[in-house]
Amino acid sequence: MSHLPSLTIDGNQAAALIAYQLNEVIAIYPITPASPMGEWSDEWAAQAQPNLWATVPQVIEMQSEAGAAGVIHGALQTGALATTFTASQGLLLMLPNMYKIAGELTPTVFHIAARSLACQGLSIFGDHSDVMSARMTGFAMLCANSPQEVMDFSLIAQAATLESRIPFMHFFDGFRTSHEVAKIATLDQAILRAMINPAWIQAHRERALNPNQPVLRGTAQNPDVYFQARETVNPYYQQLPDIVNRTMQKLAGFTGRTYRLFDYIGATQARKVLILMGSAAEAVEETVNYLTAQGEAVGMIKVRLYRPFSVQALLEALPASCEKIAVLDRTKEPGAEGEPLYKDVLAALMEDMYSEQPKFSRCPQVIGGRYGLSSKEFTPGMIVAIFRELNQLRPKNQFTIGIIDDVTHSSLTWDANFRTNALANTFQAMFYGLGSDGTVGANKNTIKIIGDATDLYVQGYFVYDSKKSGAITISHLRFGPQPIKATYLIADNDAHFIGCHQSIFLHRYDMLKNATENSVFLLNSSVPVDKVWNTLPFTMQQQMLAKKIRFYVIDGYQVAEKTGMGKRINTIMQTCFFAISGVLPQAEAITAIKQAVEKTYRKKGQRIVELNFKAIDETLASLYPVELPNNANSIFDFISPIAKNAPLFVQQVTAKMIAGDGDLLPVSQLPIDGTFPTGTAAFEKRNLALEIPVWETDLCTQCGKCAMVCPHAAIRSKIYPNEQLINAPETFKSAKMLGKDFPAGLSISYQVAPEDCTGCSLCVDICPIRDKSNTSRKALNMRPQFSLLTQEQQNWDFFLNLPEYSRALLKTNTIKGAMVLQPLFEFSGACVGCGETPYVKLVSQLFGDRMIVANATGCSSIYGGNLPTTPWTKNAEGRGPAWSNSLFEDNAEFGLGMRVALDKQIEQAKELLVNLSNELGNDFIAAIMNADQS
Repeated sequence: MSHLPSLTIDGNQAAALIAYQLNEVIAIYPITPASPMGEWSDEWAAQAQPNLWATVPQVIEMQSEAGAAGVIHGALQTGALATTFTASQGLLLMLPNMYKIAGELTPTVFHIAARSLACQGLSIFGDHSDVMSARMTGFAMLCANSPQEVMDFSLIAQAATLESRIPFMHFFDGFRTSHEVAKIATLDQAILRAMINPAWIQAHRERALNPNQPVLRGTAQNPDVYFQARETVNPYYQQLPDIVNRTMQKLAGFTGRTYRLFDYIGATQARKVLILMGSAAEAVEETVNYLTAQGEAVGMIKVRLYRPFSVQALLEALPASCEKIAVLDRTKEPGAEGEPLYKDVLAALMEDMYSEQPKFSRCPQVIGGRYGLSSKEFTPGMIVAIFRELNQLRPKNQFTIGIIDDVTHSSLTWDANFRTNALANTFQAMFYGLGSDGTVGANKNTIKIIGDATDLYVQGYFVYDSKKSGAITISHLRFGPQPIKATYLIADNDAHFIGCHQSIFLHRYDMLKNATENSVFLLNSSVPVDKVWNTLPFTMQQQMLAKKIRFYVIDGYQVAEKTGMGKRINTIMQTCFFAISGVLPQAEAITAIKQAVEKTYRKKGQRIVELNFKAIDETLASLYPVELPNNANSIFDFISPIAKNAPLFVQQVTAKMIAGDGDLLPVSQLPIDGTFPTGTAAFEKRNLALEIPVWETDLCTQCGKCAMVCPHAAIRSKIYPNEQLINAPETFKSAKMLGKDFPAGLSISYQVAPEDCTGCSLCVDICPIRDKSNTSRKALNMRPQFSLLTQEQQNWDFFLNLPEYSRALLKTNTIKGAMVLQPLFEFSGACVGCGETPYVKLVSQLFGDRMIVANATGCSSIYGGNLPTTPWTKNAEGRGPAWSNSLFEDNAEFGLGMRVALDKQIEQAKELLVNLSNELGNDFIAAIMNADQS
């Protein structure tokens, strides 16, 4: 066994490293969360990095996952070593080719970041719905539980596929494993060469289509031979478990890491056993180790090779003492009497019971359950609850864990406060940031610094909202002297460090519920250090005093501006963490940060590197401890995430999702078919902007360009009679309406929604009017939001209640006229300064009250249809766009189907009218049929 260097990387990079080294053709199509595997491969190929075969793989990006699978099929048929990466519906689009690849006994490995399928809604998060939908293709299925296993199993799968000729799906949990950063032992090229027999590659080449040895493959078969031909592959599948087992043992000889087809962990005389696969197995292992140390007779089995399913290997792994088994599936098969793994285990035990020499004299009792769909948390408390359920005389079958099912009552209850002692010596830290503010990137660097510079084990997991930038990100970092198997989030009262990188979160999120006693709280705030205590909600102040939390503050944006970093605070906040957390000695940490900065930014030039160095040095001088008073004295507390006048559904359901409490929603409160109300984004006040535009009425020419370009419909115009201003707030601005098309007695206002504006400043950039006596002053100018918030909230509320100007009186083919129309797409989760949404908003203004939208999956489905809120809304009459999303690549067909159906309904309505001509009269029918629709 050789000592191999370690790398601190995530699961996706671990898979890509091996796939790139061992393949010649890589067909890719980006899909979350598998995209980074393709991106890494593309980057390495662009840098002309040679692989194990001393060549640069041909990386080709296709138009779809179906196209990528077609390319792989073709490349394999011509003798290349080829691979691809995918997830979710992307995998399903590959299924037709996968059946062919397997049927033709063609070796390849598809690396899958396993993910939920779009059912009642799209989800980008992880479970096994996709790979379970592919289990009939004939691909072998090998499951990795951690970034280390991802690297090892990538090689095991490649070696086994070449030896056996059976293609592999190597899968691991999307986000939980694909994006988890950990320190892993690498596999060098010597090990790769030793694991891959050149004879296997030569055999693959010789089976390639070649005009020098022409054959016909892919025939159309008739009933006389299809069935028999389908059975010819049986010996290959029967041999595969032994091949995989041998391959695992061979790798163990090089690395010391031993894997089996089914790995048993637990008491030697265990009576209760859990069986599962994927990242959750790591949390089960941690819990089983804790319970066995307490003297409990429990155990677990990690399923490694799921297809072909080796009954013999499973029975060998199960202890003979086993009396009860709970099988856990991370998928749902509606209408089935149990999920796939559960049924396989049942079948294996039945096969044993009726064999000549059964292992069990009495078949263990088996129950099945679902957990963790769409990355739902799965914790030690839940695992203990399953073991406790097995204690029952008749334990609940087809249970769920991790949700509250008050409809069919499938769920088990669990103790959220249960802890093992596995993390007793582990430092745990959480960081709250905004999407795209650099928090996640900085924390990935932190993990790599500690992983590479110390002997500590590390883990980084990042909770993303599936919205685009501007949504919250929460980074969970762990560092400790023992391997970290905690594949779950940092729990309440467990964090030693909490970093709040955006002060807007103070009033929205109960961040300190996660803090443990004597922990550190770091806040980025522009409020002076002697006044910052008064900006904290009352509950937060109480928590800080009760938990004796050490409080530090820095004005990260001021440091960034002072050092030429613009609004990038990631390096600044990372420096703060190292300076006050104590994870590394401060001097050592600062040196390591600077080395990481140089590595990260050197491609962008030495100037960027120096700016970061300057920011690091300035940070240390600008970081202040805050002395806590004796009592909490705040006059406010956490604010409701939605307005008091919100509809009941928004208050009961949407508000909980916005507050981060969606996990607590019971089944009964969610729509059965994925149908949600529109117009809910208006109730979610994200309050992101540091600066908002201020309108200067004396300069404005009323061109409407500011409202036109606004990506979030946060600045709008209205025309109204002057008498509407009688009850206007004192600070509400208006101007006399200009233009010969408008009668006297009208006013116009351009008003910003202060809590919905993102501060992108596009409106100011587009404004064409400058003050001739002061060219820095325009008709719109950005000003600090904090001092304007209260007055502009009042002004916005007044503005909304002004009447809408009749569209019949507007020239809607002009910017000025169109921008007076009410947008029926508002306050989306699109990125700050988005270039797409102004067009979407414009279409909604022109046609929104008669729109049906067939939406393509991608940015527009995430900023347009992502929970908890949706920007598509309706007017005062209740009319507005009706929106639906199908899949990634069928958008045109989906929309065509809508158009065809509507055309047919119109045709049928006309037919029915004609049939009523005797009752209604021809003239009346003709008037309806020929009515002007404009």
